Amino acid sequence: MSNYATTRDRVEDYFDRSATKTWERLTSDAPVSGVRATVRAGRDRMRALMLAQLPDDLRGARVLDAGCGTGAMAVELAQRGAQVVAVDISPKLVGIAEERCPRNLRGNIDFVAGDMLEATHGAFDHVMAMDSLIYYAAPDIAALMGKMARRVDGKVIFTLPPRTPLLMAMFRAGKLFPRADRSPQMVPHRAAGVANALRDAGVKGRLREIERVKSGFYISTCLTFEGGR
Repeated sequence: MSNYATTRDRVEDYFDRSATKTWERLTSDAPVSGVRATVRAGRDRMRALMLAQLPDDLRGARVLDAGCGTGAMAVELAQRGAQVVAVDISPKLVGIAEERCPRNLRGNIDFVAGDMLEATHGAFDHVMAMDSLIYYAAPDIAALMGKMARRVDGKVIFTLPPRTPLLMAMFRAGKLFPRADRSPQMVPHRAAGVANALRDAGVKGRLREIERVKSGFYISTCLTFEGGR
C-alpha cells in the first residue's frame, strides 16, 4: 500500500503543520464563519448518523475510532459504555482529544498517535472512520478493508465524499478553507466503484451505502462494510 503510506504522511503533515488551530476551533463551540458553520453542522449530523448504526448499549464492546481527530466520536462511544482505542495520525490532534476528554471517561479511551492500520491495536467489535478515508483511492480503501476485516467482528462504519458535479466544483474552487488551511486533495467515490475495488482485491463482505449528509460545504456519504466469514 505505497500510495496509502504516501497519502497518510501528507495528511499527517497537513494537520500537524498548518491545520491544527483550524480544526481545534471547528470542532469546538467557538464562533466560526458561515462556511465553517455548515461544515461543523454537517459533521455533527454525520457523527450522529454513524453512531445510529451501532447499539445504544456498547458495554463490553471494543471499538476503534480510526482517525479520531479531536475526540468527539470517541467520547460518545465511551458514553455508551465502549472501550475505545482512539487513533489519529496527527499527534497534535490526539493531544487536543486527550485534553478535551471528560475525566470520568478517561479510563474508557486509549488515545494513540499513529497509523489506524497498525496491527498492535488488536481486534475490535466495530470500527468508526469518520472522514479519515476521504483522501484515499478505491484500491487503497479496498486494501484497508481487507486488513480491517481480519480484526473486526462487526461493522466498519466510514464516510467518503460522493462523486457529484457540485462537490467536484467545490473542490476546484477551493472554498472549503482559505488556501493556507486547505487539506490534501479529497477523492470522491461512488459506492459501486468501491465495491468493484473490493471485488478486484478479493475482499469478501457486504458494502452498504447508508445515507448522504449535505450541509452547505459539507457533503459526505456514510457507508458500512461487514467482512465475509
